[in-house]
Amino acid sequence: MLLLDTDVMIDILRGHPPAVAWLGTVPTEVVALPGYVAMELIQGCRDQQEQRELLIELQRYTVLWPQPEVCDRALDLYTRFYLSHGLGLLDSRIGQLALALGLPLYTFNEKHYRAIPGLQLSQPYVR
Repeated sequence: MLLLDTDVMIDILRGHPPAVAWLGTVPTEVVALPGYVAMELIQGCRDQQEQRELLIELQRYTVLWPQPEVCDRALDLYTRFYLSHGLGLLDSRIGQLALALGLPLYTFNEKHYRAIPGLQLSQPYVR
C-alpha cells in the first residue's frame, strides 16, 4: 500500500505530468490517503462544484483513519515537537498514521515531517 500526503495528491489532481505518469505505474487500489489528507483537499475547494468533483475523484482511493491509540501517540509527538521543531497538528497525525501502518509517506514536504523519529519518507517522482 502507498500512503500519499496532500502535496502529492494536489499534483495528481492538477494533472501534473510527472505525478500522473507515476500514478499510472501503480494500481490505484493500493493507493491510500490519510483521512486528514482528504479533509485538507476538501478545505482547498473554492466552491461546491469543485468539492463534488473532488469527492468523486477521492472514491478511487482508500481513505484510512487512525485508531484512538494512534491519535494518542500523535498527541505525544505533537507535544514533543511542536515548540522545538514546529511540527504541525495534522502533520503529527498523518506521520503517526504512517508509522502505525509501517508505511512510508509519499511526500515532498520533508521539512514538515523530519522531526518524527522513525518516519520513512519517499518522493514518488521528480518535480
